[in-house]
Amino acid sequence: MAKAQDSYWTTVIKPRDRRVGLGLKEVWQKRYLLWLFVKRDITVQFKQTIFGMGWYFLAPIYSTLMYMIVFGKIAAIPTDDIPQPVFYLSGICLWEYFSTCLTTCATTFSTNAGLFGKVYFPRLVSPLSVCFGKLFRFSLQLSTFVIVYIYFVLRGVHLCPNWYLLLFPIIMLCMIGMALGLGLMVSSMTTKYRDLTGFFGTFVSLWMYATPIVYPLSYVTNPMLHKVMLLNPMTPLVETFKYGAFGAGSFSWLSLGYSILCTLVLMVVGILMFNRKQKFFIDTI
Repeated sequence: MAKAQDSYWTTVIKPRDRRVGLGLKEVWQKRYLLWLFVKRDITVQFKQTIFGMGWYFLAPIYSTLMYMIVFGKIAAIPTDDIPQPVFYLSGICLWEYFSTCLTTCATTFSTNAGLFGKVYFPRLVSPLSVCFGKLFRFSLQLSTFVIVYIYFVLRGVHLCPNWYLLLFPIIMLCMIGMALGLGLMVSSMTTKYRDLTGFFGTFVSLWMYATPIVYPLSYVTNPMLHKVMLLNPMTPLVETFKYGAFGAGSFSWLSLGYSILCTLVLMVVGILMFNRKQKFFIDTI
């Protein structure tokens, strides 16, 4: 009689000790699941829609027109001699991606409570899929900026792209890490304190005006206020992109390094808080 084959398990779930790690190894092992989540998010965005992908081209143009009227005409805020459409579009594309990832990651526990309570998988896959999935939308909006940018160049407008534009991948990684880390921190806190969700939405809206999106950093002439603006880790990222694309504004390696450091700290703290809270969130949500 043949011996029965020894049984084996593909996944073993064990109780964790008090030390909470980042859990990135487990996420890498389940990277196929991350891709499925990204694919799902992209597909869902265009189901049962009238304009489909067209809306992602129209939305930044609509916002740009509103900014041109309110901040360009009524408030008469300068744009460092850069044509208003490309100036506003550059900030809108970056901020829309960052704020969307941030607010979506901040509701990870509440929006995925049903899924998290039924099946086990690395919970970090969900917020990571949001950040990667929104890159598709961002690429469409960025293409709108590129088209408008080329239009003004062909018209003879003096725009000076330079090699600092090669820092764009670093800018994107910083925005992803910052949105992920801060979003996970907020998500961990809102499982117990629901009213923080509304407060955080207001905070993100006000954060945009503390970032040089609708005005250049040179417009802030007060020395003390200028220093406070530089404490905003999004300021160097936006200024670096504008400096590389237009050759106008300001750039500092020290400021960019500060943003990178803030990104690393927020991401590590956010993931640690998220991993610690995920063991108990079903009981409190």
